Amino acid sequence: MATILMPIPNSDFDPTETAVPWKILRGRGHTVVFATPNGRPGRADPRMVTGEGLAILAPFLRADANARRAYQEMEQSPEFKNPIPYGEIPAETFDAILLPGGHAPGTREYLESTLLQAKVAEMAQQNKPIGAICHGVLVAARASVLSGKKTTALTKPLELIAWRLTRIWLGNYYRTYPQTTVEDEVKQYLASSQDFVRGPLAITRDSPTNLAAGFTVLDGRFLSARWPGDAHRFGTEFAELVEGKR
Repeated sequence: MATILMPIPNSDFDPTETAVPWKILRGRGHTVVFATPNGRPGRADPRMVTGEGLAILAPFLRADANARRAYQEMEQSPEFKNPIPYGEIPAETFDAILLPGGHAPGTREYLESTLLQAKVAEMAQQNKPIGAICHGVLVAARASVLSGKKTTALTKPLELIAWRLTRIWLGNYYRTYPQTTVEDEVKQYLASSQDFVRGPLAITRDSPTNLAAGFTVLDGRFLSARWPGDAHRFGTEFAELVEGKR
């Protein structure tokens, strides 16, 4: 069985993109080790857990029932309660790394950590599987490991639709970087903008029994996905990549 590193910020990570892959990997017998900037347990974006402040859009934008159950389980797990600091990540001891996303302000310390980016680059040099979903693709992009690869990430339409629907009362909550979109920044790190794959229109979320509703892009040892609605397919296919089945 594999030992997989899952770095998260101290606050505001997406509960679906973290807990769903965690549950899938643990269910297949793998060990997940969490890492945070300071070695203290992270906290998910509360709005994505409770839906508070999302008004009538809460049923569509917050974590669904599958993800909320997975998050409750993950919160109580020993590995989640005992993360390691970014500065103490022994990259050589891990078999793979999974990079979740999150869009609220607290994710910036994770997305912008040059220390974490160096660890991602080190694991890429060792040809270890790397999985990234949504904003997590920014970490891989900023680590300069995506040139020559095809990838997806949070698409511009998905990001701007969520922002436009909520900006009157939430401002830039859905725009982690108001000056650019995730898609536009990721494209800057690719050999060609054509290497960014948006995939089909994201209408419904996937589930344990409907992986086909999700979307991923696999290029060599790098697997990417777009948003929480891809999390079950992403987690399953990442487990298969780690197990040598893809």
